Amino acid sequence: MKRKLSLLFTCLLMAGLIISGCSSGATPKKEEKKGLDYPVRQIELVVPFSAGGGVDLAARTVADYLSKEWGQPIIVTNKTGGGGIIGAQYALKEAKPDGYTVLVNNNSSTSLHEAGTSNPTLTIDDNLFVSRIATGSMAYAVKADAPWNSFEEFSDWVKANPEQITWASVGPAGISAFAAAQWLESIGVDYNSTKMVSSEGASDSAAKVAGGHVVLGIHTVGEFAPLVDSGKIKLLAVQSPERSPLYPEVPTTEEQGFKELTVRWWTGLSFAPGTPDKIIKKWDNAIEKLQKDEEFIKQLEKVKLEPGYLNSKDFTKEVQNETDIFKKLAKETGILK
Repeated sequence: MKRKLSLLFTCLLMAGLIISGCSSGATPKKEEKKGLDYPVRQIELVVPFSAGGGVDLAARTVADYLSKEWGQPIIVTNKTGGGGIIGAQYALKEAKPDGYTVLVNNNSSTSLHEAGTSNPTLTIDDNLFVSRIATGSMAYAVKADAPWNSFEEFSDWVKANPEQITWASVGPAGISAFAAAQWLESIGVDYNSTKMVSSEGASDSAAKVAGGHVVLGIHTVGEFAPLVDSGKIKLLAVQSPERSPLYPEVPTTEEQGFKELTVRWWTGLSFAPGTPDKIIKKWDNAIEKLQKDEEFIKQLEKVKLEPGYLNSKDFTKEVQNETDIFKKLAKETGILK
């Protein structure tokens, strides 16, 4: 009897060990499979700006690449209005945080909005920043026959005649306004002694410069390219660490003695808070890989943007730093109303 009980106990013990081993081995496989089970359906890239702009074109390049990479359709939806806030609010507040709605944002819907608005609808804390995709260097443009041939010479004229300088911006809290404020502060000119003229966008600003309706335009190099190439406006400086490959003959602001100017256009990806970390990591890895793709680089060159990848951690830090700088400028200059 004792022998039978001993044999039964041994069998039960072995069976328990086998079951335990099977279950412990099955769990990681199940979790691993679950972690890779994305995407399984269509993804929506939300562009909070109109079609044809830098953010939209960058988004479509990403969509084309990852649709092939992941074998799932990725569509671009333009939800415009509110300087990018309507689409951003939809992606960050209204859609489910499941990784199937992705915001393709830029300064306008993040740092500029928060810094230039007393009661911002969204703040940078409403974003889980995934990756920065591309950047655009700011440039300072004047009419082709303007008397100044360097940014330093032009800045000296502005210091002597601040009430005569007019410049175009899409609004009092647009990227042009913050770029102007930072530059004017660096040369000791009161921002409020100059005059901003509202424009409907970069192409309108450039046209106003070419027509002599404003003295200065401040937008990205690529946005000025059509009128520069046609000989109607000229660039006095490009605001970037290195000279622009589009116009290598134009010196940078730093080369001309302006070392404090940091405003730069960018576009990147955000998710709503609560989106699983594994999905954010998958997107970040994909964008990092994308930046090394020759076809992607060619597409950026076509739309006159520059590769500007930053991983999630560095991107988040960069936007926070930019927001702090913009908030300080907004308070000091009166941009913040």
